[in-house]
Amino acid sequence: MSEQLTVIVLAAGGGTRMKSKTPKVLHRIGGRSMIGHVLAAVGTLEPTRVVTVVGHQRELVAPHVSELLPEAVLAVQEDQLGTGHAVRIALEALEGPPTAGTVLIAYGDTPLLAGETLRAFAASHRAADAAVSILSGIVANPHGYGRIVRDEAGIVQAIVEEKDASPEQRTIREINSGILAFDAAFLADAIGRIGNDNAKGEYYLTDAIGLARTADLTVAAHAVDDALQTEGANDRVQLAELGRELNRRTVTRWMSEGVTVMDPATTWIDADVVLAQDVTILPGTQLLGATVVAEDAVVGPDTTLEDCEIGAGARVVRTHGQLAVIGAGANVGPFAYLRPGTLLGAGGKIGTFVETKNATIADGAKVPHLSYVGDAEIGEGANIGAGTIFANYDGVNKHRTRVGRHAKTGSNNTFVAPVDIGDGASTGGGTVVRRDVPAGALAVSGGPQRNLPGWVSNRRAGTAQADAAGEQSENGRGLGTDPSEQAES
Repeated sequence: MSEQLTVIVLAAGGGTRMKSKTPKVLHRIGGRSMIGHVLAAVGTLEPTRVVTVVGHQRELVAPHVSELLPEAVLAVQEDQLGTGHAVRIALEALEGPPTAGTVLIAYGDTPLLAGETLRAFAASHRAADAAVSILSGIVANPHGYGRIVRDEAGIVQAIVEEKDASPEQRTIREINSGILAFDAAFLADAIGRIGNDNAKGEYYLTDAIGLARTADLTVAAHAVDDALQTEGANDRVQLAELGRELNRRTVTRWMSEGVTVMDPATTWIDADVVLAQDVTILPGTQLLGATVVAEDAVVGPDTTLEDCEIGAGARVVRTHGQLAVIGAGANVGPFAYLRPGTLLGAGGKIGTFVETKNATIADGAKVPHLSYVGDAEIGEGANIGAGTIFANYDGVNKHRTRVGRHAKTGSNNTFVAPVDIGDGASTGGGTVVRRDVPAGALAVSGGPQRNLPGWVSNRRAGTAQADAAGEQSENGRGLGTDPSEQAES
């Protein structure tokens, strides 16, 4: 903004209707806290200063605000005595309260509030040369809200609460959102003149409107058709409703930018997710946190990815992933579990019922089936046999396993870390690898197979198993003898 702009975010309330140990403004939708959404919107204005008023459970709210916006000034409202009192506390917290420019008042529980709306509101306030401006909303059903009363010239005369409104005033569809903009000099003078002579004994910021009208100063209102932007969440029902609406808007925005979402109703996309054109999202998918998906990738169905990076043309099916990186053209799933630290290279594969953690799987390497890969490095083009376990934990410490380039390991292997399997090496089926395997070598473990003829009839006589074995022997198809003997007979 070209002029001095101070933004005050009110976040001191208790939110008792949430019935939660979590402060109301810290409840999350779309991957952010409610106040996180508000601060993100405020940040688009590039304000001179931001003051956040905290009170109830400030030991939780204040660090969260500082993490999101380190430059924000924190003002503590020990007793919640109304919005006028909160703004006075905010101004006192500043080293030199603003006496020029604009002061904008927002609320920490309005997560749908958009930065473009605040920017337009501030510009409208300046253009009107107003002492006070009200961000108002046009709604179909204004019941319960304060009405914006204008004269025939469209000049704002007052805000009339529902209980005080005449039948004619109750037909007004323009409502007060509570979000206000002030001329800084006027606010500095008016804030000390707001009284608490009311039923609750609180200081109401909206009383400043009457002070402006008495002084014959301009009171303006900037109406927005999208009144949901100004809606707060006072309980979990309202929170869920706003969350659903936020997600609908997010999904719609990505579709308008070239993303295919097959079923928007079952797709959830957080606010900080980034999607490229021609990404395809299949039903039942959740993209959470700071997930990034590159062009032509297909994600889903029934997939949850949190803080993941998916490369161009990759395919991720029925997978749960967190803090994982999937390379271009790679394939994951179905029923894969990618834990933090998973890096899958271009053209690689993590297949069905595979769990990975802190594992680097290089370009073209494959872990196709029924395996656990923890604390491992798998080289380019290597193939891990089905049912393989990377035994990375000795009961005290974690250790790493390295599988070299183009190594081929058998099914049902166990790699007892730390162990190194050389480039181009192989392992036999059922091998337990406890020592390093040289490049190009074959590792096997255990002695040759031994068959004990007649064991079932001796140890399991009278069972269905013994009967089946006996029938097969009588038919000349007995197994367990030397194959050459069967051929001669």
